[in-house]
Amino acid sequence: MPPDPAPGELLLGEPEVAHPFVSNRELRVTWIGHASFLLQLPGANLLTDPIWSARASPISFLGFKRFAPARPELSRLPRIQAVLLSHDHYDHLDRGTVRSLHRHFGDEVTWFTPLGYRDWFARLGVTRVIELDWWEEALLPNSDYTVTATPCRHWTRRTPWGTNRRLWCSWVVLPARRTGFRLYFGGDSGYVSAFETVGNRLGPFDVSLVPIGAYEPRWFMGASHMNPEEAVQAYRDLGGSGAFIPTHWGTFRLTFEAPLEPPERLRRAWRAAGLSSKSLYVARHGQTVTFEKGTAGGGG
Repeated sequence: MPPDPAPGELLLGEPEVAHPFVSNRELRVTWIGHASFLLQLPGANLLTDPIWSARASPISFLGFKRFAPARPELSRLPRIQAVLLSHDHYDHLDRGTVRSLHRHFGDEVTWFTPLGYRDWFARLGVTRVIELDWWEEALLPNSDYTVTATPCRHWTRRTPWGTNRRLWCSWVVLPARRTGFRLYFGGDSGYVSAFETVGNRLGPFDVSLVPIGAYEPRWFMGASHMNPEEAVQAYRDLGGSGAFIPTHWGTFRLTFEAPLEPPERLRRAWRAAGLSSKSLYVARHGQTVTFEKGTAGGGG
């Protein structure tokens, strides 16, 4: 198995978080690590699959350990209105982080989930949970944006006897009015024809957050995780416009590929597909990528 990244090999970025919100023509995307992002839209701050814990595990001292700390610190977040959850695996749904966010923000946060999660959150005292089936839409609280749960190819389980009792999904964030930023968050997925359906029904997108890691060995991981070449094809299926920001790599060692291999293969696949280098943003952990209206492509 290839070694873990050496000290200093995994470069860190500096979060540029807006308080309380970004300007009316701005979008800020901060990569916290893995599939966790802070999405700052005009008038709305969202998190995706948040995990601030040191390990992705049900046990605090065992399991997959972070290569890079979560940045920014949870205490430095702006007011968060909503969280988008893709599925229940420990590297996406983290009990400690849910508790910390609930202590910090209370019932100001609405958790958007696929079907089957309300009871799990209720046991932690979290009641502002909206479950959506694929293609169902809901309005983000106190904002001009909607969220839609969209299909992807994955699975769920938190206990040996709980396989696929909950749904999984990707997410689309759209302006409720005609203008505004349009975002796609892929969650965790193998390659599937549904990407084209999502693009046709809800695209184009200004920014697509697409998973590229945890793909080896292929015979085992191919059904639930894309490799970088498939991620590029997924971006093209989604409409091939706007910015591509890769997710799900370089934070935890989940599978057998070298932890820093995914973005290298991504860049090669991107060039081979003839796509513009100006649309590819490989963020560092903690880095904020800022877009002005009309500069991210897609519908903006």
